[in-house]
Amino acid sequence: MIVNGTTIDNTFAEAFGMKATRVVITALNHRWARHAAQAMTGFATSVIGCGVEAGIENELPAGETPDGRPGVSVLMFGMSGKALGKQLEKRVSQCVLTSPTSAVFAGMCGEKCINLGRNVRFFGDGYQISKLIDGHRCWRIPVMDGEFIAEESTAYCSAVGGGNFLVLAESTQQALIACEAAIDAMQDIPNVIMPFPGGVVRSGSKVGSIYKALPASTNQAFCPTLKGMTRSHVPDDVESVLEIVINGLTDDDIRRAIRTGVDAVCALGAGQGIKRVSAGNYGGKLGQFHFHLREIMA
Repeated sequence: MIVNGTTIDNTFAEAFGMKATRVVITALNHRWARHAAQAMTGFATSVIGCGVEAGIENELPAGETPDGRPGVSVLMFGMSGKALGKQLEKRVSQCVLTSPTSAVFAGMCGEKCINLGRNVRFFGDGYQISKLIDGHRCWRIPVMDGEFIAEESTAYCSAVGGGNFLVLAESTQQALIACEAAIDAMQDIPNVIMPFPGGVVRSGSKVGSIYKALPASTNQAFCPTLKGMTRSHVPDDVESVLEIVINGLTDDDIRRAIRTGVDAVCALGAGQGIKRVSAGNYGGKLGQFHFHLREIMA
């Protein structure tokens, strides 16, 4: 398959099951809601070393938030509900509670719940009080700019992590421009995040390593500097490979994001140095979700 001179490899992205939750952070304005959300989602690119994978899903106008203030929605992904809950409490207490004018609310409903403000309330040192907002139990915690409002709990659901595609280009600048275009196009898609810095990762990995302590290591088949030293998937006319990783609440959400992102990359095409689009997989051994590029782009 060739789109605008760019070859779409006959391969698939391999992804795996995760657990996910959504929270809504509000503040006096979008600037301060985003400050809190950015702090909360920092150091959350990969469960390999960060515990969770998280990112800002979108901005919310005042009319779409529980307290009628500007806000942002945040998606957080973990390997279990327990791991997700532990990280959520830490990040709310250290990054949202501390941010001026902030409040935090559940962003999804369901039977399976994890703590949101239930334990953070103890920061109030006995002065905290509970309050029902539209039937949802919240905690009012006194802080120096007034009160921090936190809903007691939020739901979580099964989700998918590790959807991806690779951009192979003549130069790093061209690969990065293409990835930026893809991220810009994918930002409007609900239920997905791209957890790496700016949505793009240069250190694509494979499962395992020659060093027993490492669960993952560099994907040497896509490292341009190793063309003559290993079995390489990098053509002679490609000098840079960048990856976009996508987490979604469902596999259909990830398919939609891949289609949108690859469309944006191919719009630049071979004329802008974009030679191929490929994907990272491990022969089907990592996860049960397989996203076949040509099938998605057909």
